Amino acid sequence: MLKFPRLRRNAGSTGAAAPTPGNPGDPGNPTGPADPASETHQARPPRLPIPREIRVLIAAAFVIALGYGLVSPVLPQFAQSFNVGVAAASVIVSAFAFTRLIFAPVGGQLIGKLGERPVYITGLLIVAASTGACAFAQGYWQLLVFRGLGGIGSTMFTVSAMGLIIRLAPPTIRGRVSSAYASAFLLGSIGGPVLGGLLAGFGLRVPFVVYALALIVAAAVVFFRLKDVSLGSKDTAKKQEPMGFREAFGDSAYRSALVSSFANGWSSIGVRVALIPLFAGAALGAGPELAGIALAVFAAGNAAALTFSGRLADSIGRKPMVITGLVVNGLATGAIGFTTSVWPFLVVSVIAGLGSGLLNPAQQAVVADVVGNDKSGGKVLAAFQMMADTGGILGPILAGFLADRLSYTWAFGLTGLITLGAAGIWLNGRETVSREPAREPD
Repeated sequence: MLKFPRLRRNAGSTGAAAPTPGNPGDPGNPTGPADPASETHQARPPRLPIPREIRVLIAAAFVIALGYGLVSPVLPQFAQSFNVGVAAASVIVSAFAFTRLIFAPVGGQLIGKLGERPVYITGLLIVAASTGACAFAQGYWQLLVFRGLGGIGSTMFTVSAMGLIIRLAPPTIRGRVSSAYASAFLLGSIGGPVLGGLLAGFGLRVPFVVYALALIVAAAVVFFRLKDVSLGSKDTAKKQEPMGFREAFGDSAYRSALVSSFANGWSSIGVRVALIPLFAGAALGAGPELAGIALAVFAAGNAAALTFSGRLADSIGRKPMVITGLVVNGLATGAIGFTTSVWPFLVVSVIAGLGSGLLNPAQQAVVADVVGNDKSGGKVLAAFQMMADTGGILGPILAGFLADRLSYTWAFGLTGLITLGAAGIWLNGRETVSREPAREPD
């Protein structure tokens, strides 16, 4: 029977240990004063609020996701307005993800030299400029270049946002912070396509203009609301010791997180978006309405899990939540290929979304635990993001090949096996939340 390491807690504790003055977040630190209440079974430590600076980043994440959702439904149609085929229109979509992937290492280096906040704001402004340029593109190749440049800015603000959250979030609520940040993105992603469809009635170029303006507003809010934050500045970045990729890779928790990030990118980011609409039409004989409903119920399952998964990751540990999320998502995704009617298809879509919601906050908190609050982890975070992007690019290609050559059952079955394989890798991963005395990463 699988047994997870038991997390020894102080009486009344609901999560990670409360920080002590001598060494925040280290329950084994002898310099912290004894708390008489911890000796009883009645006391419960106060629940830490999410810091104001992180709430600013969460609000910005909602605006970013909302704007991305504005342009995603109209982008393929806009590309086809330049008299190109479906394949060429799909390349416009892939160009964004491709430039994100290849620029991620450079983005990590910039964070180490300049700090997270400047890179975050610069990334937002780059995406704003490229999106605004897309609105005025006069040809297919212009649109391709402008959209591709946006991927550079996207990886800059994505990785730097992770870095800011790592160093601004108290270690005891990292899972809850990750859930709140993911929920903001999810809500924006749900509302964006609806609003984008309405704006498209005024012309295919209008959503791009609105998104560009929204990104400028988000950048201004972060600039003014976080200008007094000492963390994430250029001077702070110089003082902090950077964590190299090799150092992080020596930790089994980080190695496992890289694998699960790839599997999640393959399943929840790539295959879900690319194959679900095709499967609904080809295998179930349904129209695009069912595909939209399936994506919506996946998001609903994801949102439901995010309401509690972060707190559980802080209390019972990251590893149980990661493994559970991977297993649930893997089994449900694999089962999609065996569905032959609408209701089973929708049920397993909800369950797959639930698994993704269980996985993501814990997985991101693991990387935050590995880096810690006192180091700069630009390269480490960039590699983690690159694995998700790689899975999101390769998944649709290889799974689509299997669907063409064999069947959708094979395509979704392979995706499920990859996700379950990541869960197997995590069995040997280190639990990063522990009440035991600190030990060296294996």
